[in-house]
Amino acid sequence: SPTGSPVTLKILQNWVPRVSHYFDKEHYTYVGHQIVIQESIEHFGAVVWPGALALSQYLESNQEQFNLKDKKVLEIGAGTGLLSIVACILGAHVTATDLPEVLENLSYNISRNTQNLNMHKPEVRKLVWGEGLDEDFPVSTYHYDFILATDVVYHHGALDPLLATMVHFCKPGTVLLWANKFRFSTDYEFLEKVSNIFNTTILAEFPESNVKLLKATVRKN
Repeated sequence: SPTGSPVTLKILQNWVPRVSHYFDKEHYTYVGHQIVIQESIEHFGAVVWPGALALSQYLESNQEQFNLKDKKVLEIGAGTGLLSIVACILGAHVTATDLPEVLENLSYNISRNTQNLNMHKPEVRKLVWGEGLDEDFPVSTYHYDFILATDVVYHHGALDPLLATMVHFCKPGTVLLWANKFRFSTDYEFLEKVSNIFNTTILAEFPESNVKLLKATVRKN
């Protein structure tokens, strides 16, 4: 596609429908691996949202452009862990983070889908947006090549802490990849705030799902 114009994509139905007694398990295939995700209906963060499917698909298809092998990758708001698992399969050192109440299901999904694979062992950590960032993830120690975020813009009271979290982790050399379903004016207002702080490019759009996939990097002063 010409420079500056996003590609238009469709989220492929590459999860495998199963006749199963367990309605809370979804089967996906990415990068040649079957991934089984346990969802939890109690928590927003424990369901697979379209942004995670979109970014998983994009990373699988664009491995030359975004080579995750041996890179340090942080996912904020990892939810069920699907995207973190895909990043692991692609060879990244992954740290998957979310709220305390989501971590048990997140850890379960990540460990069951990565335990037999020859890859860097992923880490699961608590991260409440905007809280304790300097203590828990001091910039002097923690530098990430990629920050992944999908469908993090839905609880509109949490947008300022979310932006502060993105700013904390996005240092020179870091690439933020953010995929989100855009539904409300507040979603676009948040996009505008991100664009005011970072160099922002729309990499892809999935019109059927209302998902946009953005790349953001720190502005050079």
